[in-house]
Amino acid sequence: MPRVTTIVRKPAVKADRVVDTIALDHEARNRRQGSLRAEGGTEILLDLDMDTTVNDGDALRLEDGRLVQVTAAAEPLLEVRAENPLRLTRLAWHLGSSHGLVEVTADALYVENDPAVAELVRGQGCTATPVERPFRPERSAHVCDHDHGHHHHGHGHAESHAHAHAHGHDHHDHGHKHDHDHHDHDHHHDHGHHHDHGHHDHGPGCGCGGHHPHHGHKHDH
Repeated sequence: MPRVTTIVRKPAVKADRVVDTIALDHEARNRRQGSLRAEGGTEILLDLDMDTTVNDGDALRLEDGRLVQVTAAAEPLLEVRAENPLRLTRLAWHLGSSHGLVEVTADALYVENDPAVAELVRGQGCTATPVERPFRPERSAHVCDHDHGHHHHGHGHAESHAHAHAHGHDHHDHGHKHDHDHHDHDHHHDHGHHHDHGHHDHGPGCGCGGHHPHHGHKHDH
């Protein structure tokens, strides 16, 4: 069975490489692994290396370079409308807060045909009409929209390394500033007076005699 590890985005799909087509609903277009059968009978073993969404018009690249183009299958949805845009905006916010899937268009929202979602829609004063159409909900910002071959592992690692490197410098700068603060303190305070910095208590039994010369005053950096 031909294995698919790479998604080719619609603008890069070459028609002469397409050997079959397959209709997938939203859930199937977000799968990383599984067995699929295209409309012309081509067997496919999906084996993507990271999470991604296959969009309408994208293609699955087989190991031999052939392409199977994807179309977004129609599925049962609710078309949500309201008497004013504010109601739709408020509903979209509530759906997003509950991690609901929402497709946003100029004058309507499209959501899953689910009783709980329908109740939320009605509770916000909107109307919901059952429809059959492809579902293209908004995607999270972290979802990558590039061709997904194995070479993208390095890209993610580089980003993580850059973040960790920057984070480490933040801590370094903080520690550096902290040291200078103590350095300034050592040279600008009269150590003939008692300064309690929390390092140890100066009492009658501490043996200090009330006088703390510079070399006897301990600072932990």
